[in-house]
Amino acid sequence: MNQPSLFAGGTEVLLDDASGYIVHALDVIPATTAAEWFARLRDDVPWQSDRRLMYDREVDVPRLRAEYRVDSPDAPDLLLQAVAAARTVVDAPYDSAGLNYYRDEKDSVAPHNDKLQFIREGEPIALLSLGDTRRMVIRAKQPPRRVLKVDMVPGSVLVMSYATQLHYNHGIPKQAAPAGPRISVAFRVRGETAYRS
Repeated sequence: MNQPSLFAGGTEVLLDDASGYIVHALDVIPATTAAEWFARLRDDVPWQSDRRLMYDREVDVPRLRAEYRVDSPDAPDLLLQAVAAARTVVDAPYDSAGLNYYRDEKDSVAPHNDKLQFIREGEPIALLSLGDTRRMVIRAKQPPRRVLKVDMVPGSVLVMSYATQLHYNHGIPKQAAPAGPRISVAFRVRGETAYRS
């Protein structure tokens, strides 16, 4: 199992127990680099708008998405730099990047855990945050329902161990206050598994 390398300062250990670990490393990339990467991904990625069945009707997924193998020829060049930045927090053989584009405060992702059949057992997930700050809510699935609230600031990387996906859900809720656009880049180890999540 990969454990994150903890920095001296700038790192919040949010969870470290039998249910797994969650670490939020701040300032992994400088603010100017985070802003540049955000703009390049926003403008260059062919974002997809998905629809999903919910309560017997089809609705728009409230964010835009894209997915790449990190080493794919059609992946944005900066993904190799981004995965290298994530590996400074936790050294894992990431091969997949799932991108979510939250255009404003109305875009969101419902509470969920990663589909474990699509990621390699024991490997952590790393989420690089670019653009505006949004709050992630991480909630235990079983009582007592511990709740963690994390402000995902630009240039930060949140690492969740594989085990946390068994015990916690995470999501980015809609918010009342105005919010600017944000891109989350989620690095996973998929190996030869199926791709959609």
